[in-house]
Amino acid sequence: MKKMIMTICASALLLLGAQGVQAQTTHEVVSGDTLYLLGQKYGVSVTDIKQANNKQVDTIYIGEQLNIPPSISAAEKDLLARLVHAEAKGEPYAGKVAVATVVLNRVQHDDFPNSIYNVIHEVAPSGHYAFSPVQNGQINQEADEETKRAVNEALAFNGQGSGSLFFYNPEIATNHWIATRTETTRIGNHVFAK
Repeated sequence: MKKMIMTICASALLLLGAQGVQAQTTHEVVSGDTLYLLGQKYGVSVTDIKQANNKQVDTIYIGEQLNIPPSISAAEKDLLARLVHAEAKGEPYAGKVAVATVVLNRVQHDDFPNSIYNVIHEVAPSGHYAFSPVQNGQINQEADEETKRAVNEALAFNGQGSGSLFFYNPEIATNHWIATRTETTRIGNHVFAK
């Protein structure tokens, strides 16, 4: 409940701020549209699109008018894309989606901060940032188009999947605690875990 109230308050503040979330959009379904493709296009989870349209199933019809709920703010999307770019440069596209998904999963998890900004800038008890690109400045590099698409896909996929909360490269990891977590998948050089 606390997380829900904090999320509502944070959302209200964002709406009042200069970089608030976008307004709800209406989309007319055309041939080839799917909820997942619309989620990728607008950077909104399929679950949120279904809820905004009182849908219990994934079926949509040509000509149907769908309400597309607001996505995260442009600033949050840019920050997430820059983190993914720095963390997953040289990794396969699926690995970039998975890194973005880890951040989104943390936002929803009670053990982590409840905003993208706060998850990305979280400082561990050791005094180090949770994500090394924040500490070493690589997060300041602009994300490429593929990474931006991967972030939109992670947003569309949000709320689904294996619940990964961590990722690491076993070849270079110095924190061995992470290897004790339950592995969910391996993509490229990264191990994902919860």
